[in-house]
Amino acid sequence: MDFNFTEEQEMVRDGLSRLVREQYDWETRRGAVESDAGWRPEIWAQLAELGILGMPFSEEDGGFGGGAVDAMIVMEEFGKGLVVEPFLPTVVCAGGFLKHAGTDAQKEEHIGGIVDGSRVYAFAYAEPRGRYDLADLQTTAKKDGDGYVLNGHKAVVVGAPWASHLVVTARTSGGQRDRDGVSVFVVANDAKGVVRRDYPTVDGRRASEVYFENVSVPTDALIGEEGGALPLVEQVADEAVAALCAEACGAMKVAHAMTVDYSRQRKQFGVPIGKFQVLQHRMVDMFTEYEQSVSMTYLATLKLDAPEKERKRTASAAKVRIGQAARFVGQEAIQIHGGMGMTDELAIGSYFKRLTILNSEFGDVDHHMKRHIKLA
Repeated sequence: MDFNFTEEQEMVRDGLSRLVREQYDWETRRGAVESDAGWRPEIWAQLAELGILGMPFSEEDGGFGGGAVDAMIVMEEFGKGLVVEPFLPTVVCAGGFLKHAGTDAQKEEHIGGIVDGSRVYAFAYAEPRGRYDLADLQTTAKKDGDGYVLNGHKAVVVGAPWASHLVVTARTSGGQRDRDGVSVFVVANDAKGVVRRDYPTVDGRRASEVYFENVSVPTDALIGEEGGALPLVEQVADEAVAALCAEACGAMKVAHAMTVDYSRQRKQFGVPIGKFQVLQHRMVDMFTEYEQSVSMTYLATLKLDAPEKERKRTASAAKVRIGQAARFVGQEAIQIHGGMGMTDELAIGSYFKRLTILNSEFGDVDHHMKRHIKLA
């Protein structure tokens, strides 16, 4: 199988790498994260201008004819710079729902806004007691005339403070954990009855607790089939898992490089600590974990178009392997840096935080291990 990237994809990678290197250095990122806004809208506008936000969409949908591999390239480069701008919830998640199940009118309205950068989306799917079960929903959407009324609470909605719209999963029928009865809606973030409690996350992003209090939405806010959207939600979640794996690979690569560089500078007993064989072995182990993660990320990305069972098994296998690798690489990096690695003076602490949080997004290692076993 040919694993080489196209010339256009290599150009995109080079351009993004240069953008991250020149405009997303550590001090600039820290300043943005600590600002009131928490992100840099000018970077988002630049990504739109460069065509990055439209890459994964087909030309028929107003994009540039890319797909999951293109999203993987973008997420890997973003991982290298710990980019906080909401590419995953906006392009991968919201864009995924629209690509797979949106009507022509929905695609025209929403994808156009994603591509030109005028709209930002957040995916409100997790609930306080859901434990990664995408069907475990207490948020409800009751039919009301020509529309629906939403009530419920969504937890840790990443990017919601910046979003113009929310993509929300809600139960239109059935019991709390039934596979049937799950629906997906697009809701304006400033709609009457939407209440947010915004906060910073430990890895430098922003998230919200979102409460829906008798929020009225029109019928055309429904994406896909009423009550039959769970397979769609699972598909988009697997696409998000593959994208997160790519981000983790980018972050692991930089964390390893930083650790090797630090080991050449830090001296103990009059020699660089990188001269000690035991630390050399640990850094080789870090590199091995990273390389295995890259391979699993490629596999998960290429299997997104496979039959449902194969797609799910591969996505879960990748999340397990990369969750384990990210934890190992992050912890080894901190150990080798010593006490300095725990301070805000060095960037490695932020890479450790992001690699740690990545494990919990869209299901942790234990969750995906169980899912993989069930599908075996």
